[in-house]
Amino acid sequence: MADRDALPLPLEVRARLAELELELSEGDITQKGYEKKRSKLLGAYLPHPPGLEASMAHDRRPPMAPSSASRYHRRRSSGTRDERYRSDVHTEAVQAALAKHKERKMAVPMPSKRRSLVVQTSMDAYTPPGLSPLSSLPPLTDTSSGSEEEGGQGEGTPTSSQGSVSMEHWISRAIHQGSTTSSSSSSTQSGGSGAAGRLADVLAQTHMGKSGPIAHLSLKRKTMLGVAENGNSLRRSCEFGSDLLWPPPLESEENHSAPPDVTTYTSEHPVQVERPQVSTVPRTTPKYGNAELMETGDGVPVSSRVSAKIQQLVNTLKQPRRPPLREFFVDDFEELLEVQQPDPNQPRPEGAQMVPIRGEPLGVVTNWPPSLEAALQRWGTISPKAPCLTTMDTNGKPLYVLTYGKLWSRSIKVAYNILHKLGTKQEPMVRPGDRVALVFPNNDPAAFMVAFYGCLLAEVVPVPIEVPLTRKDAGSQQIGFLLGSCGVTVALTSDACHKGLPKGPTGEIPQFKGWPKLLWFVTESKHLSKPPRDWFPHIKDANNDTAYIEYKTCKDGSVLGVTVTRIALLTHCQALTQSCGYTEAEIIVNVLDFKKDVGLWHGILTSVMNMMHVISIPYSLMKVNPLSWIQKVCQYKGKVACVKSRDMHWALVAHRDQRDINLSSLRMLVVADGSNPWSISSCDAFLNVFQSKGLRPEVICPCASSAEALTVAIRRPTDDSNQPPGRGVLSMQGLSYGVIRVDSEERLSVLTVQDVGTVMPGALMCVVKPEGVPQLCRTDEIGELCVCSIATGMSYYGLSGMTKNTFEVFPMTISGAPISEYPFIRTGLLGFIGPGGLVFISGKMDGLMVVSGRRHNADDIVATALAVEPMKFVYRGRIAVFSVTVLHDERIVVVAEQRPDSTEEDSFQWMSRVLQAIDSIHNVGVFCLALVPANTLPKTPLGGIHLSETKQLFLEGSLHPCNVLMCPHTCVTNLPKPRQKQPEIGPASVMVGNLVSGKRIAQASGRDLGQIEDNDQARKFLFLSEVLQWRAQTTPDHVLFTLLSSRGAVLSSLTCLQLHKRAEKIATMLMERGHLQDGDHVALVYPPGIDLIAAFYGCLYAGCVPITVRPPHPQNIATTLPTVKMIVEVSRSACVMTTQIISKLLKSKEASAAVDVRTWPPVLDTDDLPKKKPPQLYKPSNPDTLAYLDFSVSTTGMLAGVKMSHTATSAFCRSIKLQCELYPSREVAICLDPYCGLGFVLWCLCSVYSGHQSILIPPSELEVNPALWLLAVSQFRVRDTFCSYSVMELCTKGLGLQTESLKARGLDLSRVRTCVVVAEERPRIALTQSFSKLFKDLGLHPRAVSTSFGCRVNLAICLQGTSGPDPTTVYVDMRALRHDRVRLVERGSPHSLPLMESGKILPGVRIIIANPETKGPLGDSHLGEIWVHCAHNGSGYFTVYGDEALQSDHFNSRLSFGDTQTVWARTGYLGFLRRTELTDASGERHDALYVVGALDEAMELRGMRYHPIDIETSVIRTHKSIMECAVFPWTNLLVVVVELEGSEQEALDLVPLVTNAVLEEHYLIVGVVVVVDIGVIPINSRGEKQRMHLRDGFLADQLDPIYVAYNM
Repeated sequence: MADRDALPLPLEVRARLAELELELSEGDITQKGYEKKRSKLLGAYLPHPPGLEASMAHDRRPPMAPSSASRYHRRRSSGTRDERYRSDVHTEAVQAALAKHKERKMAVPMPSKRRSLVVQTSMDAYTPPGLSPLSSLPPLTDTSSGSEEEGGQGEGTPTSSQGSVSMEHWISRAIHQGSTTSSSSSSTQSGGSGAAGRLADVLAQTHMGKSGPIAHLSLKRKTMLGVAENGNSLRRSCEFGSDLLWPPPLESEENHSAPPDVTTYTSEHPVQVERPQVSTVPRTTPKYGNAELMETGDGVPVSSRVSAKIQQLVNTLKQPRRPPLREFFVDDFEELLEVQQPDPNQPRPEGAQMVPIRGEPLGVVTNWPPSLEAALQRWGTISPKAPCLTTMDTNGKPLYVLTYGKLWSRSIKVAYNILHKLGTKQEPMVRPGDRVALVFPNNDPAAFMVAFYGCLLAEVVPVPIEVPLTRKDAGSQQIGFLLGSCGVTVALTSDACHKGLPKGPTGEIPQFKGWPKLLWFVTESKHLSKPPRDWFPHIKDANNDTAYIEYKTCKDGSVLGVTVTRIALLTHCQALTQSCGYTEAEIIVNVLDFKKDVGLWHGILTSVMNMMHVISIPYSLMKVNPLSWIQKVCQYKGKVACVKSRDMHWALVAHRDQRDINLSSLRMLVVADGSNPWSISSCDAFLNVFQSKGLRPEVICPCASSAEALTVAIRRPTDDSNQPPGRGVLSMQGLSYGVIRVDSEERLSVLTVQDVGTVMPGALMCVVKPEGVPQLCRTDEIGELCVCSIATGMSYYGLSGMTKNTFEVFPMTISGAPISEYPFIRTGLLGFIGPGGLVFISGKMDGLMVVSGRRHNADDIVATALAVEPMKFVYRGRIAVFSVTVLHDERIVVVAEQRPDSTEEDSFQWMSRVLQAIDSIHNVGVFCLALVPANTLPKTPLGGIHLSETKQLFLEGSLHPCNVLMCPHTCVTNLPKPRQKQPEIGPASVMVGNLVSGKRIAQASGRDLGQIEDNDQARKFLFLSEVLQWRAQTTPDHVLFTLLSSRGAVLSSLTCLQLHKRAEKIATMLMERGHLQDGDHVALVYPPGIDLIAAFYGCLYAGCVPITVRPPHPQNIATTLPTVKMIVEVSRSACVMTTQIISKLLKSKEASAAVDVRTWPPVLDTDDLPKKKPPQLYKPSNPDTLAYLDFSVSTTGMLAGVKMSHTATSAFCRSIKLQCELYPSREVAICLDPYCGLGFVLWCLCSVYSGHQSILIPPSELEVNPALWLLAVSQFRVRDTFCSYSVMELCTKGLGLQTESLKARGLDLSRVRTCVVVAEERPRIALTQSFSKLFKDLGLHPRAVSTSFGCRVNLAICLQGTSGPDPTTVYVDMRALRHDRVRLVERGSPHSLPLMESGKILPGVRIIIANPETKGPLGDSHLGEIWVHCAHNGSGYFTVYGDEALQSDHFNSRLSFGDTQTVWARTGYLGFLRRTELTDASGERHDALYVVGALDEAMELRGMRYHPIDIETSVIRTHKSIMECAVFPWTNLLVVVVELEGSEQEALDLVPLVTNAVLEEHYLIVGVVVVVDIGVIPINSRGEKQRMHLRDGFLADQLDPIYVAYNM
């Protein structure tokens, strides 16, 4: 970084400086101390350059004494750092920023990863990517730690040894700090006191290390949650039964709270039911294995590790973030998203309006040729022996020298063959003006040059492109699109390249993806015909025809072709010749890609105009020997070299002790990427090292160029040192507002820029505002550079609109007047024109990311990331920064390639530090930071990263990162304000309001039972047991039940008489062997079948109260048996009736491991029944007594038993009989679990009441034979069938591809009138529709499929039935629903959610919609709780001791206003009624009921009510590998669990996709993303997700997740 303009320094000062340098490099003195002493020494000698006022003192090092200098360099350069983005100042700034963060003690929870995933990513032996010089320089890797000090660490940053403190220690320390900073009123702390919470945190921490060295990395598989209920549901075992306390409901106390929680029982404690509201009960916390148990304030038990991490996340998120924004914009709805308000203190440009700068005139030299072909002709004929181009092989030996004579003769040959040897004489394939592709490898410039000039001579337009290596190269498809749009049909290529192209099986070159059909034409002389003597190319003066097309890749990956005319081509060569002072026969060393850009302009075109000799260094040679270009400069005494800062950096890394380097011949070193502001560090470092080898400071000439404007500016190689290069130290803060502020205070965030010289000869340049109207900037404002010159591109080929915006810009003054009549061209470069007409570039338009109104440059972010001691963790050249749009703003994503040898902790630490550094220096949050395995990012042909392809992979979820850190909490600052709950309007005002606005109160009812005249014989009996006796007498041989096997054969059947006889025997057994009294409870533990039915009626005959219980799963006793035991005990069963096999199972050895088998009540097996019948059958005295108990576990994990009286049971059966028109002549197929709800009623009761035959199909048999149910429906010609969602899903997934074969087997569903899905949830439209579509070909009428709706208080409220209008579907606005409002929208409108009517209201049922808080009635189409009044409501919960408050609330509620007399039962579901235009059977308008979701399941987040299913639907849509998803809230975080179908490597792709989708569609930030195996999300027999079980499993660390990401 030698100073080019410093005064000569006295010797003693130089010696003292050298000493200081040494001290710093040895680490004896800190960077700060060094700066201080150094500036003191230099104070007197530093003049301020005329360029820019403030130049950083320590950015200008004086030439040192050679001895100490070389010693110092040897040490310094061993750091193998990427000089492109390297700046000591910046590195130091980053370290200082990190130190500051360290004081703030920010703890970030580390993601958990399954062991297999950890091992896989680090063990694959990756070769380091091509861009890392380390691959070629093995010894350097050892020195990286030696040069640690070189990072300029501030005092506060840890060294590598400290960095490896064990993770447990790190996390626990973080936890301590996290807890102390968090407020103690946090909802997550137990007992309410902060100290206790912290103690729990600490306790939790102490157990982290126990499960082995990687304990904190992979959540190891603990006891897997067992599978129960058909083997597809995870059930809770008794061991943790005691702690399943559910959080109190979100609404207020008197509101719909949960039924009593009977799961909180264990065998050790006396049975007690804890109500969630009572939090005063002291609890002991049992241990799971070795993990300490913590509880949160809402009483949910948590195992240490997961919860500790979440606690840590919560604490971290509590720390203050950026100030909230103020203003809102309306997002086509009242939903308010915040919009960035300009900061009143932000810097604004204050300078005068800039004046366009004119370059020096382009001096026309007399002997300049009139066109480039003319120049070639001149040199080819006058000096045919003069060397034009020397190519190198990979050993650095000259491979071939192309002379001007050879270039001339071969180009003629190529021109002749293109025009005359392709196609036929009458129909040539290529005519002058046509476009042809040039496909040449990077190591064959000679063949390329011949082909290029051949095209110019033939007046054909060459389109140079990269060699396609595979059929699916990164970006190759877009290149194909360019070729297609240019009408290219011929590709010129070299022999070697042609042989290397991918071939099809018959040897032909396949068509590449997206490419037009091409004829491949080899240009080697031996393959070409000689032109006839009289044929000669026509050499014209340069005109406005297109000379060539250069391809350009845009930010979004699309490829455009920039056309350059012949006159522009010639003028550009003249301007370069003038500014670079090129003369004949000069030697120029070119390392750049010769097919485009600076490499093409200097190395192929301008060189020929001036008869220069180009030494071309291929990329492959640079990879083997990074010094090759310097050696060639020495060897050939090269005058000019064209390089990128990367090549300078590689040379620095590799030069070590090359004795014989002498660069004194160089008069100009063109730095092609001088427009990257970070190239300055490479230039400085390069000069610093090679000045002692004869390199003069003024030789380094950065230039700025773009595909559209060609060379924009270049620094001239001057001999006089009195025009020093310009430097600017600019504030990044200012830059982000587009303002130039010279940063004198040496703050952390600065960008040092160097000038790229002055405007090109003959050009006019101005700076305009980057967005909107091209208005001139002020002098202190950053804008886009625009150029007006002949020597620029003309257009984007074939794209007139884009051409207009870029190539035909008329800049205007502030007053709106155009500054010139000639159009300007936008260069795509951002910058300003400094004093003395020097051009400064601060970034590119393509790299610009506008985050909440501030501009950030991708290169600057890359530089900051790389300043965080990266060498250990990531490859320097392999880092990509881009932005993605999420929720109306750009979000920054950083992707880097991780070294295979870095550990999880290292990478994670590095990632968190990068986040902090970017946050401090750029004041912007990184939305996502991803690390991918080495060598996996898509490459450009020259080995850089293909940015748009990387972004594409990221967005479609196929990047396969091995580490991801998302920070939505820090970045997303424009979420809508959390909803503030308004004081409720009283119920009376609501009612008055509805009346005034003409809205009816939302109430509806089914047909009135009293008015239906039917010849229903069963009506005259009060009890089902009497109906059965009557049927056994009148129709003894009528078959009521038929049970099918998995093969579809009839296993057994029951007639009326057989059932009556079996029931009698069972009644006898109960009385004699069981000694039961009437009114005793009996648990029936049977598999689905006939025995269950007989046992049920046996109980009724004996006067006992039956409770149907699902038997334990023999493969999974440990988790299914405790549930059975719990129901038996909670229901106070006096005995258990079951089959012989199950009775043995209940007392087996396996069972005794799960429960205490000694405490079972007597177990009777019904396989061996007494022969005699009972003395008399029991007849209840009162129809309101208990008929049976309906026990079930709700989706929220509540076990509740509902009392069903004889009256309700008979009314229920009658209602269903009327709705479905069931008669003895009918057959009904039932594929449901017969243990609770409507499933039980249809399986056991309805046939006896209505006399129809029920064909029983146990759902578990479908796992063996998915077609069983549909085949039975077809075989028995059934008109009505009932199933569950799980059955429907099994058919949809299992039979999707078999419809043809099923048709062949004669499956016919055309007779089905009603196929009802029995459910207690919102109808799953997607499933029912796909089922209907799938089986339409088999005759299923789409109208047939519908759903029913029931709940705990009333087992069936709606059921579609046979007559009446089809179920309707409406679309509601999802955002309005969150505010508990219904807003109907059109289908397909944004945020629309389809809701299907839940079937028709059953006869005798009345419904009203009430406000769950105020209990007031609501109007039509308003969202509220569904209340129901009817004869078959349950009569209350069966509890161990009466919980009257709950009872009366759920079963006996009254409206607070209006009709206050009727007694209603509260369903606990939100929904709305809507009067439709349709009419029902009675001629009345039809009222449709739409169920939205359960109040228990709904999540209150940010003041709004979310239904899990909506979020889950969004998540499942994001990626094809997501099979199933479940969400639940934890503290105030949203946890999303996804099941991954596919390889574990895809797990991390899901994290950003899930986070983005939930943000975009629901305005929620996901706190934790958990990726698990298929089948982990527990599902109950009705096919409903058991999210609370899942939550417990997650917190108790039992899911064995593949990956857990904690979003920051």
